[in-house]
Amino acid sequence: METQSGERIHIGFFGMRNAGKSSLVNAVTGQNLSVVSDVLGTTTDPVKKAMELLPLGPVVIIDTPGLDDEGELGNLRIKKARQILGMTDIAILCVDARAGISDFDRELVSVFEKKNIPYIVAYNKSDLTETRKELKENEIYVSAKTGENITQLKEKMATLLKDGGEEKKLLADIVSKGDLVVMVIPIDAAAPKGRIILPQQQTLRELLDIGATAVCCKDTELSETLSMISKKPNLVITDSQVFGKVSKIVPADVMLTSFSILFARYKGNLETLVRGAAELDNLKDGDAVLISEGCTHHRQCGDIGTGKLPKWIEEYTGKKLNYEFTMGTEFPEDLSKYSLILHCGGCMLNAREMQSRLGYSEDEQVPITNYGVSIAQINGILKRSLEPFGDIAKIIKRS
Repeated sequence: METQSGERIHIGFFGMRNAGKSSLVNAVTGQNLSVVSDVLGTTTDPVKKAMELLPLGPVVIIDTPGLDDEGELGNLRIKKARQILGMTDIAILCVDARAGISDFDRELVSVFEKKNIPYIVAYNKSDLTETRKELKENEIYVSAKTGENITQLKEKMATLLKDGGEEKKLLADIVSKGDLVVMVIPIDAAAPKGRIILPQQQTLRELLDIGATAVCCKDTELSETLSMISKKPNLVITDSQVFGKVSKIVPADVMLTSFSILFARYKGNLETLVRGAAELDNLKDGDAVLISEGCTHHRQCGDIGTGKLPKWIEEYTGKKLNYEFTMGTEFPEDLSKYSLILHCGGCMLNAREMQSRLGYSEDEQVPITNYGVSIAQINGILKRSLEPFGDIAKIIKRS
């Protein structure tokens, strides 16, 4: 239950109003997660629940509003539900078994297929009809009321991801057992009291799993820390906001990268983000730049997204730019007005949502980069920061 949201399988329940989505979610989870009513449109916002769902393991269950909602408020609900598609690893299309699949449902299936989202069509309320058609492999009759085939539905979900390949790793291909890795972790006003942030936690845990030795220090103590270590580090990983400072301290023959770049490679497409960073040199006065964060937090003075990044970009480009900011699940549907998008490392987003945002930006032909890659570009150390990943450094020459 300690698995963080970005590493969980996201299962979205979709369908028309009163197809029984919320009842089905409650039956699958064994909890009264969603409010159930005969009134159309009872679910007004996506409802999320992180839980353990056997045989899948750690998951996030998402109940969505009906995508056939009406009116101005209904359109806002539909927009929220469609945002969930970007993070959905498995889609459950809930259909009222009495009415059968509609043109609207077929349209939704085409969206799943276009986005390569594995899906199951669950014909709910099977207890209310005696008419049953021959089903395809990814279809099933269920009853949230009687519990018919609920276990079988969960087993079908598990089969959709059984061939998902090997578990992805942050560092396993660049760090070996016995290596020494220094992690530079600034402690400033934005640092959470009493803990370190998720990318640092996840990186540290993986280093321990690999059998590497991790040494952690603040940026203000890096020089002293390196002088105390008898063995030359195999790698230094730093918070991106002190990239410039750290690069001047770490010897040139020691590999250096950032947590943000590690996560860019882990959850996204690093080549796309490197190409996007090159577009910093092409910005003009008045261009619109979107800075997007996947998590939600209270912004403080000196916040990297709203404070430090705009300042560094304008110092680097010498241009006066217009900035817009988004957080959490908010990501604009219309990207046409932006000349560049800067995204966080995406540690709180699952890989599918990060890929969805990257793909959407590419489809709209809007360059996208991330915090770590852009800060490395600004400090003139992008090539160095990519050296741990081998041939990826050649991307700079093509960009």
